[in-house]
Amino acid sequence: MTASRRGATGLSGVLVVDKPAGMTSHDVVAAVRRSTGERRIGHAGTLDPAATGVLVVLIGPATRLAPYLTAAEKSYLARIAFGTQTATDDAEGEPVRLAPVPDRLGEDAYAESVLEGLIGSHEQLPPVYSAIKRDGVTAYRAARAGAPLTLDPRSIEVIDARLVGIVREPDICWDASFTVSKGTYLRSIARDLGHSLETVAHLGALRRTASGSLTLADAHPLDRVIAEGADLADLFIDPVHALGLPVRIVSAEEATRVSHGVSLPLAAEAAGSIHPGAPVSVADSQHLHAIYALSADGGVLHPMSVIAGGVPR
Repeated sequence: MTASRRGATGLSGVLVVDKPAGMTSHDVVAAVRRSTGERRIGHAGTLDPAATGVLVVLIGPATRLAPYLTAAEKSYLARIAFGTQTATDDAEGEPVRLAPVPDRLGEDAYAESVLEGLIGSHEQLPPVYSAIKRDGVTAYRAARAGAPLTLDPRSIEVIDARLVGIVREPDICWDASFTVSKGTYLRSIARDLGHSLETVAHLGALRRTASGSLTLADAHPLDRVIAEGADLADLFIDPVHALGLPVRIVSAEEATRVSHGVSLPLAAEAAGSIHPGAPVSVADSQHLHAIYALSADGGVLHPMSVIAGGVPR
């Protein structure tokens, strides 16, 4: 099938965009789609419109990598603003409740102790204004219509939480860095912190600083991405680096076998370092060819996702 019939450009790669405020993640994808002419574009991990920072955009056959990149832990700089609760749990929503802020929240040592106490596993209730769907209905659409959905708590993990600084005027805000598991809402963390500290709070600002192994150092401003149009291949990141998985390097002969979904022996030097069922990048020096998984007995790699033509490195 020709590229013109598919509406494809031949582009294939992982692109890190520094998402500007005021755009949805879908808006960014649509902008890249228009500028490149490539229809097969997606992203790995939604950012709210008000948030900025690392948005991983997948182009062409590289969209096959979405399940592996979306699952990555993510890091943020967040401002938690105390004293006001909003309908959306962030600064975009209308205030729905005001409450006094205890003086102790302005103390660095106290804030550091509270944030450290967040580290670990939790059951978190997502915001009613979220992109979660239930029975085909999107939560934020239902909330806007005045009939918010009843959402179920989800298991999340706060891997790290540290105080960056405290803003004390006009209202107390904590600037903090977080590293969290997939599906964690920083808006919910802010909301729940307010309740637990005998006040209320919302997420005042959010910037994603990393998604898995990809950081702001890998990111490009959206304006530059759009200006490059279909000539943006030089902005792509090595997909093997992006995935951050163990790597099985293959010969040209093995790469041909991989293209047909043939299983591979695990390299002797990797034995014992990869758990059964764990994903592995299969690549040579030029392309990422597939994602394989280690067999239950730990001796053979079986295909999970084979990428026709590979993703250039």
